[in-house]
Order: sequence, then structure tokens, then C-alpha cells
Amino acid sequence: MSTAYLALFAFIAGAAIAIQSGINAQLGEFLKSPLIATTIAFSSSLFFTLIAVITLSKEYPDIAIIKAVPTYLWFSGGVLSAFAISMFYYIIPQVGIGTMMSYALTGQIIMAMIAGHFGWFDLPIEHINASKFSGALALVVGIVLINKG
Repeated sequence: MSTAYLALFAFIAGAAIAIQSGINAQLGEFLKSPLIATTIAFSSSLFFTLIAVITLSKEYPDIAIIKAVPTYLWFSGGVLSAFAISMFYYIIPQVGIGTMMSYALTGQIIMAMIAGHFGWFDLPIEHINASKFSGALALVVGIVLINKG
């Protein structure tokens, strides 16, 4: 698949996150609980991903592969997702979706740059160079300006 298509799909995925965050933050406001909204969001996500797995997967991992997965990989992503999503649903009604998403995106990009620089999670190494550092600095300045007024 071409880089242009991947960039387009990444852009659409980012837009979907902004939309779902706003919708589920509103759900949390109605229910008076961002944690209940998070539980509902993850439950519906589980339902839809199970449907996708059942209809799209042709093979499943065998028991030896499942046993080889380190324990922390079964839970750490879920813990981080639950924390992040709950924070989104708690913070958005207080500061607005644009402000929340701008700060969240900044955190994502900076952490991704650090993780890429060191090759964490067995991912390809993408060293931070002057150009990337300048881009990250421009992003931070841009976020400050966006949220200033």
C-alpha cells in the first residue's frame, strides 16, 4: 500500500479518535461518570472487534504462541488505554475537545519520537535529528499559540 494511502488512513483514524472522544465525553457527562463511559466504549469496542475477528480472520495463533507472549503484554496496553481514554472523557468537558486533543497529540508525538529514537518495543529505530527536534519544538510552540487565546 502506498505511503499516501497510509497517510490518509492515519489522518482518518486521528479524526475518528477526535470524534469518538467528543461523543464518549458527552456520554460521560450524561452518565456523570467518565469511568462508566470508558467501560461502555471498551465494551462496544470489544463487540465490534470480535465481529471483525470472527468474520475476517482466517487463522488464529496456536497455544504455543499464546503461551510465549510475555505477561505484561496482555495487560499493559489495556491499562494505558483505560487511563488515557478515561482522562480524555474527564478532561474534554472541562477544557474542550480542541484543547484536549492538541495536548494529547503533542504527548503522543513526543513520546513516539523518544520511543522511536531508542527503538523501544522492538520497533524500527528512528533517531531524533535536528530536523525532527525542530519540528517537535514548532509543534509545542504551535500548541501554545493555539491554546493561548
